[in-house]
Amino acid sequence: MKELPFHITTIIEKAEFQFKEKGSLFISQVFHVDSEETATNILKEIRKIYFDATHNCYAYKLSNGASKYSDDGEPNGTAGIRILNAINHENLFNLLVIVTRYFGGTKLGVGPLGKAYYDSAIEVLKISKKISQQLYLHATIQFDFEFSNLVHRMISKYSIKIVKTEFSELTIIECLIPDSEREKFVNELTINSLSKIKIEVTTHSRYI
Repeated sequence: MKELPFHITTIIEKAEFQFKEKGSLFISQVFHVDSEETATNILKEIRKIYFDATHNCYAYKLSNGASKYSDDGEPNGTAGIRILNAINHENLFNLLVIVTRYFGGTKLGVGPLGKAYYDSAIEVLKISKKISQQLYLHATIQFDFEFSNLVHRMISKYSIKIVKTEFSELTIIECLIPDSEREKFVNELTINSLSKIKIEVTTHSRYI
């Protein structure tokens, strides 16, 4: 499995851009997606909405390294890969770009057609609202009351987000740890508590 990047840039919400080239209408739309299933479902809906379009070409790219693209009947290499190239140029992740084309009666030629799809994708990406996100891992920390100050000091130091706290014989904190700080946090807490604090970091992750 591909190692997830510590930081990514993605889009916040859907955006749309339109332009005409020699009579053909190009409608580009970008959506935030975090799985192949989500991308597939959105693509199905767009194909229903634009059922009368000549082509619905697309590309998506996820933070886990997965990507996919389609020319949807356009000449090979003129559409899907051009859309993916635009995504890569902007260095974005977890998004789907769909470019819908209504043919205007004039063939563009392979070169101009590829440029039209690239330009459609790059323009919608440029106008979309973006956000930088950091990879967090779910973790559980268990400790005696005597280590409360130490734990909370380390939580503050490493920008850890507390999800839930339970108090019984031991204090149990469920939290989200920045993956980039995981090793340093665990080592420092273990050393300072003489290994008396139990820390379990799961492989379940999310970008925030």
